[in-house]
Amino acid sequence: MTTAPQTSTLSYFKWSFIVTAVGLALGAWLGWTTTGTIGGMATVFFICTVLAVLEISLSFDNAIVNANKLKEMTPVWQQRFLTWGILIAVFGMRIVFPLLIVVIAAQIGPIDALVLAAVRPEEYARIMNEAHLPIAAFGGTFLMMVGLKFFFDHEKDVHWIQVLERNMSRFASIKGVEIAFVLTIILIFSSLLEGEESTTFVYCAIYGLLTFLAVEVVGGLLDASQQTMNAAAKGGVGAFIYLEVLDASFSFDGVIGAFALTQNLFVIAIGLGIGAMYVRSMTIMLVEKGTLAEYRYLEHGAFYAILILSVIMYVQTLFHIPEVITGLGGAALIGISLWSSIKHNRREQLSGAH
Repeated sequence: MTTAPQTSTLSYFKWSFIVTAVGLALGAWLGWTTTGTIGGMATVFFICTVLAVLEISLSFDNAIVNANKLKEMTPVWQQRFLTWGILIAVFGMRIVFPLLIVVIAAQIGPIDALVLAAVRPEEYARIMNEAHLPIAAFGGTFLMMVGLKFFFDHEKDVHWIQVLERNMSRFASIKGVEIAFVLTIILIFSSLLEGEESTTFVYCAIYGLLTFLAVEVVGGLLDASQQTMNAAAKGGVGAFIYLEVLDASFSFDGVIGAFALTQNLFVIAIGLGIGAMYVRSMTIMLVEKGTLAEYRYLEHGAFYAILILSVIMYVQTLFHIPEVITGLGGAALIGISLWSSIKHNRREQLSGAH
């Protein structure tokens, strides 16, 4: 009786396992060609593995939020997100995005940035690390808005941490309350920074806020126009754009953190790319198996993890926080929410039995 569910669950990760095997083999080959030693090959292989685990641990909440949005989309747009989306996630965020940062920061061409990554990885890593503050301000603000939008919802009737969530749901009737909250946090953190860093933080945080609002508005308009033309297309383009920007915001921390392990852009792309495949597999499994409906507090844990990640990204503009803490913190919150959901289900079963 227990064999079938295990087989069906593993089948969701078939392509992830294939990509893992190909990616790690490619990493080992890259290590051999760049160092010419067994030790060098083993080192690159190990780094690719650690990066994949890092990406998975940082992205548990990403998979849950993706599934939450994806279940509202039509099958056509679900498939487009899971095919086009993985290409954008792996190649766009793990390769093009770091290159684009160097192009803008160093004011050089894309080809020059690629050459810099291959020939002078130390300089490439230095430029990426210097860009951490604006990235953290932008991504942290976007994620904070994503998390607050879930809790500041007057129609939300399932509460995990009752005292906190009931009050947030009640205050949701005040227009713009979450925006006011985020702006207050931005002002507090900017006051802790000095000079040009403070100004950069405020500007980039505001851009993150505007991007969230723009995605909401554009997404609503696109979905509304599609609904007018074709009722079946509701939850299409707008939701797709929202998920891609969300995925980008989640990726910021992993991409920057990866430079603590290696300065090789191609090793980073392999390791984080493997992790991104598992996030997509988890997303598909959560949607098709109805896990979010079965475990009522799982979404709550994910959105709390998002809020904590957004605050950590802000704090990292002041001092470094190891990525392992970020990953384990999010995973722990999701684990606790899962445990609370299981306890709730057992209570429901017991009350139903009586």
